[in-house]
Amino acid sequence: MNRELPKLVFFGTPDFAVPTLRRLGAEKGTVLLVVSQPDRPKGRGRKTSPSPVKAFAEGAGIPVFQPARVRDPEAVATIASTGAECAVVVAYGQILPRELLDLFPLGVLNIHGSVLPAYRGAAPIQRAILAGDRTTGVSIMLLDAGMDTGPVLSRETISIEESDTFGSLHDKLAEVGADLLVKTLPDWKQGRIVARPQDEGLATYAPPIGKEELKVDWTRPGLEVVNRIRAFDPWPGAHCRWEDRRVKCFKASLAALSSPGTPGEVLGETGAGLLVVAGDGRTVCIRELQLEGQRRLAAVEFLRGHFIPGGTILR
Repeated sequence: MNRELPKLVFFGTPDFAVPTLRRLGAEKGTVLLVVSQPDRPKGRGRKTSPSPVKAFAEGAGIPVFQPARVRDPEAVATIASTGAECAVVVAYGQILPRELLDLFPLGVLNIHGSVLPAYRGAAPIQRAILAGDRTTGVSIMLLDAGMDTGPVLSRETISIEESDTFGSLHDKLAEVGADLLVKTLPDWKQGRIVARPQDEGLATYAPPIGKEELKVDWTRPGLEVVNRIRAFDPWPGAHCRWEDRRVKCFKASLAALSSPGTPGEVLGETGAGLLVVAGDGRTVCIRELQLEGQRRLAAVEFLRGHFIPGGTILR
């Protein structure tokens, strides 16, 4: 066991949290308990399935606790009984009550997918891509009663590449966050880090994604259209309408072609993908498409079975 790492309780649920749990779980005796959301129905068959965090924890032999409400007194008592020095929260999915925040001598550390105080809230990765940002990162902060308002222990910045989608950037940040936390915890335990308050004057917000935001607005400039498609790739997918059917668009980029055509007008196809005019006359190349109820396909394969002639207007 790494004696520099504090004994802790880990709160997490989705894939984003797994790299951090993997790193911490490799140090035997460090993670005393994993707290994750209850099993949920998933997929078309709605079969009840464990969260990615629970599945990993069970495979690693780490005890798992799944309270329906973490604020219930019985849940708080169970977590308190571990005697942990601190807690780590990575996309858990429930708000921790004050009783839990005050329980741990070293506090509750959170990995947030932005360089705080930028993009506080539920969708920092998607919002950064939508905004066309060139950089983002992760922050290790102490949780308080606010929404991502606690003092920051450490930060790390990375570039957002033009080819990055929500999926690729999510995976990069999950690994960066895991590395940064494991570096930060020993220094925090030994008092070598000062928690620094966030500058409220620089705070921006990343609210949850609304369903209306998933629709591609072809009247917007081409770069905005591309960023919207990237921000929701692979999930939940930005979409438009073709012949009254919903089509999701993936792997979009700007083509080196401008056209005076109508926004949403299909110019044709190339080996790279389907070419569509945006509001500023620039052309968006969509390399993968998915018709509702069907699987995601490369544009060339999709267009073999679904003819979309030049001049078609996507809505």
